[in-house]
Amino acid sequence: MKVFIIGASGYIGGSVAAGLLSAGHHILGLVRSAQKAEQVQARGIEPVLGSLEDAGVLVRAARDADAVINAADADHMAAIESILPALAGSGKAYIQTSGSSIVGDRAWGEPGDKVYDDGTPFRPGPGRAARVAVNQRVLAAAAEGVRAVVVSPSLIYGDGRGAHRESIQIPRLVALAKKFGVARHVGRGENIWSNVHIDDLADLYQRILAHAPAGAAYFAENGEHSMRQVCAAISRALGYDGSTQAMSMDEAIAEFGEGAASYTYGSNSRVRATRARRELAWSPHYNSLLETIEGELA
Repeated sequence: MKVFIIGASGYIGGSVAAGLLSAGHHILGLVRSAQKAEQVQARGIEPVLGSLEDAGVLVRAARDADAVINAADADHMAAIESILPALAGSGKAYIQTSGSSIVGDRAWGEPGDKVYDDGTPFRPGPGRAARVAVNQRVLAAAAEGVRAVVVSPSLIYGDGRGAHRESIQIPRLVALAKKFGVARHVGRGENIWSNVHIDDLADLYQRILAHAPAGAAYFAENGEHSMRQVCAAISRALGYDGSTQAMSMDEAIAEFGEGAASYTYGSNSRVRATRARRELAWSPHYNSLLETIEGELA
């Protein structure tokens, strides 16, 4: 199968591409520069030079491919509106990468008891309304003859398999701990996030590509931890004796920006990948987040 991956030089897209290449698929990868084109080409990906603003490039590559995976900007509606009409009536798969922060709260480091599975109704916060609108537009394409699917990973960890090997959330917490000499979390750090290993996530994309029905939406997770637990693991791995330190939301915003501070580092995002396990026989098995942190940083 020829698969067009938007974001093929990124952490998620590169890892998904590596898995699909190993399974014998041909990968077209959207990249923004000649340098990135060289990077993905060295990994067996056929580069497509362009950006999310290049509607003509997106449409041509989507029509040339048997399936499209968007692992780039989860909020970019214009790109969606270019690609989906081009796929209408084709029955081709279109997989949109979202994220479990769509159900995130503004807890400021306090625990939350709300747990969501794939069908639980929710109202997104203002910082995630645009992303949810994109997801809804994608799923609506199922009625237009597109095998449209949305996958919402939780916090992703582990070494990527593509040109970009680092995730976002954990490396930023590690960098912050090194900056201050102590691992830091928002408030008490009792807020909880589900999480998933990048290799388990890449396997899920393969299963979605092969078997998911049109209009399906999947969470991706394999356990959950509080941010204090995550920071304590970082502390141990860096030789800081497991101690952690609270920071205010204002401090977190100064370090991470308002969106990440509110909807990632200070929030709860507790989800269950019920549908992927039941419908796609997805069975994640890589090391847990805490085991991976202590193993990779030690």
